[in-house]
Parts: sequence; structure tokens; C-alpha cells
Amino acid sequence: MEVLEEKVSRLEEMMMRLLYIQQKTEMEIQSLSREIKEYKQENDRKFAKMDEEFEKYKQEVDKQIKEYKQEVNKQIKEMNKRWGELSNKMGTIVEDIISPATRPVLEKYFKCKIDRKSINVEVNEQKVHTEFDVIAISESCKTVFLIEVKTTFRGKFVEDVFDKVEKFKIAFPEYRDYKIVPILASLSMDENTVNTLTKNKIYAMAYREWEYMDILNFDQIE
Repeated sequence: MEVLEEKVSRLEEMMMRLLYIQQKTEMEIQSLSREIKEYKQENDRKFAKMDEEFEKYKQEVDKQIKEYKQEVNKQIKEMNKRWGELSNKMGTIVEDIISPATRPVLEKYFKCKIDRKSINVEVNEQKVHTEFDVIAISESCKTVFLIEVKTTFRGKFVEDVFDKVEKFKIAFPEYRDYKIVPILASLSMDENTVNTLTKNKIYAMAYREWEYMDILNFDQIE
């Protein structure tokens, strides 16, 4: 009987110890849970603050980049304008501005590979006496791009372009089967001039707000 009571007593003692351990473990778990929660809340606040500071920094950097780009574009426009004015005074617009832009502009818009390009082509024949500013030829498209350069738009500038087209046909009969695309180029053009060229199916090539040489009425004619 005593042995049984002793075993029961030991069992109760073990149960009490297990209960104590369980309670202690639960308390430690609850305490740890609170610490984790508090740690997370604290770090969430820190991360939120970091995100806020990073967003402010990003906005400031974006603002600086935007201002820098605006300043660079402003300088590019001013440089192109001065370069154009200088080329105009020296009479080298074709060589300095139109000719370098011809290939990239034409290939971009017309999707035609330019195989040959000639500038200031003089023709002194019995039937034709003239000079062509820029002639660009695409064999793959069987097209001749005839670029006439003007610095002012007084008088019959539209008729002058068509006159050059007719003279080209006479001077270069080997291109009779090629399509001839007339283009009038200048440093800049006002809206009325562009509209006049568009009505007559002549492409207008000039600086777009002094940023880059471009065809200003391509979509309207197409």
C-alpha cells in the first residue's frame, strides 16, 4: 500500500512539474510573442520612415535630372540655332546641316536605304542649266529624293521646287523609272509655309524647335 501511495505521490509531483513547465513555457511564448510584435511594430515604423525618406530623395533626384535635361536641351537648341545662323551667313547650310541629316532622316521616315548622296550638283547642258542642292538615291526603293534648300520663302518657292523636279528629269533620264520625292529644306519654317508645302505634296524638312532636323509634315502628306 505504501509503495502504491509513493508511486501516486511521485506521479502527482511529476504532473505538477509538467504543469509548471507548461505554464512557464506558455508565459515565455506570450512574452516572446509580445517582444516580436513590438519589434515588428518598431521596425515597421522605421521602414515606413525609410520609405518616406527614400521617396523624398527619389523625388529630389528626379527633379534634378529633369532640370538637368531641360538645361541640356536648352543648350542644344541654342547651339543648333547659332550653328544654323553661322552656316547661313557663310552659305554652308547644305554642307553643315542638310547633308549630314539627309541619310538618317530619310531612312527613318521612308524606310529606304540611301545608296548615293550628292550635294551641290551643277548641271550645264544645252537644255538644263541649274544646281541641285541635295540628291539622295535609293536603289531598293527606286526613289530619288530631291532636296531643295531655301533660307527665305518669298516669291514662288513652291514653283521652284517643281521646276527643279522637271529639270532633274531632263538632266538625268537614267532615273525616268524612279519615283521622285520633292523636299524643301531650311533651318526653320513657320506653320503657313509648312501648310503650303503640304497642300502641294512637298515635304518640309527643318529643325523641330531647334532640337533636331526632321520632316515636319510627313504624316499629313502620307
